Amino acid sequence: MDTETIRKLIEIGLPGAEVRVFGDDGVHFEATVVSPAFQGKLPLARHRMVYATLGDLMGGAIHALALKTVTPDEVASR
Repeated sequence: MDTETIRKLIEIGLPGAEVRVFGDDGVHFEATVVSPAFQGKLPLARHRMVYATLGDLMGGAIHALALKTVTPDEVASR
């Protein structure tokens, strides 16, 4: 698995999201996902939304994915 594939899958599943994915070993990854769809959602719900975009890859080809999920408003307030 590679970072570009993960990025594309998340962007397809969460239209309008800005996604950055990092990971060098092909199984452990970190992603920052900025999406207006996260508005009003708790962190666990946000993470589930991202995991849903990856389906069966989670726990298989993607062994671990550390997530930072924020809304555009949260990014702007930093």
